[in-house]
Amino acid sequence: MEELCQPPLEAKSEVTNKLLDLQWKMGMAVSSDNCRSLKSPYVALMLKVADQSGQITNKSFEMTIPQFQHFFKQFKEMAAVIETV
Repeated sequence: MEELCQPPLEAKSEVTNKLLDLQWKMGMAVSSDNCRSLKSPYVALMLKVADQSGQITNKSFEMTIPQFQHFFKQFKEMAAVIETV
């Protein structure tokens, strides 16, 4: 009977890193080696995370606008689920 109260296996996961800071900026790639007039907007995210031992690491990545819109949609979905808990 006790097993019925346990969350599903896939829901059990240990958080391995803690988000300490998140910074973002928007930019515009104006040209590249292959294209003189690129004019491609992007979003850059810079994360500061601490692992279980407390060591701090900076991680950064860039996303195209469609990638960022998908990322944002996923966060909205997570927030909606969290509000139901």
